[in-house]
Amino acid sequence: MKKVMMLLAIIGLVILAACGSDDTSGSDDTASEGGDTYTIGATQIVEHPSLDAAYEGFQEALKDAGLEVEYDFQSAQSDQNNVKPISDGFVADGVDLIFANSTPSALGALQATSDIPILFTSVTDAVDAGLVPSMDEAGENITGVVDLHPDQIDATVEFISTYFDGAKIGMLYNAGEQNSVKQVETVKEAAEGTGLEIIERTVANSSEVQQAANTLVGEADIFYIITDNTVVSALESVIGVANDQDIPLIVGEPDSLAKGGFATFGIHYHTIGYRTGEMAAEILTGEKSPSDIPAEYPPEIQLFINKQGAEEQGVEWNSDWDDTAQFIE
Repeated sequence: MKKVMMLLAIIGLVILAACGSDDTSGSDDTASEGGDTYTIGATQIVEHPSLDAAYEGFQEALKDAGLEVEYDFQSAQSDQNNVKPISDGFVADGVDLIFANSTPSALGALQATSDIPILFTSVTDAVDAGLVPSMDEAGENITGVVDLHPDQIDATVEFISTYFDGAKIGMLYNAGEQNSVKQVETVKEAAEGTGLEIIERTVANSSEVQQAANTLVGEADIFYIITDNTVVSALESVIGVANDQDIPLIVGEPDSLAKGGFATFGIHYHTIGYRTGEMAAEILTGEKSPSDIPAEYPPEIQLFINKQGAEEQGVEWNSDWDDTAQFIE
């Protein structure tokens, strides 16, 4: 009898221990999930292929880092008035980090918070925009990867000067986008002494792009569309004019090239988005703070050419490009 009672007591203790073990395990799982699940407010000025590719790269890097992330994505729909309220909403919601995909989005986020970490990309000049003190020094709560390689515009202007000597270059941009103004200024500086002439048209929104492009017909020998979010979001209308009028279209990045441009010296936006995601992973896991990670330039640029775009825009093919360009369909 004593043996039976002892056996029952042991079984009871085992059952209690098992129940206690299950409860503890459940608590640990909950704590783990709570600690490893992060909320990121993601915002960009407008949705177009380049910015979308950067966002995809950002998400991929965090996934590759093994982090569980919930995203609250907000597009400003190309309306500057929507920019800061989006970031204000992220702050009110207490997100763990803000991914700001464009110069306006990054500026809006920085105005909204000095505490929540901000990671930017698709920014042309982070220093001139006031996002970071220098490319060697991050802000207190902000850093990221710019989308303009230091040699990109010089290389593009040299390409135009070499193969379209003395051309009049038609440029469309939104003067309200600081990154665009900076790029146009850089193009003008690069064109000094080359014999190239810059003809500008500005737009306030995407609905004005086609009309502005049409006003350049008869004046411009070539179009050069920089990474202006307003114009790129309506790039199809520029491509249509370029194709109809046999005007070679130089663009600012490969995503626009794939849509029908002729050539670009550029980068893949997925790459800069991915690198920004790697930075975000270090910050979210507490390995580093934004101020520990200086802003970065993209990797080396490459000449990309769309042969179909060249044909449709009446470009006379040069055999040099067979050896120097990477071709995109």
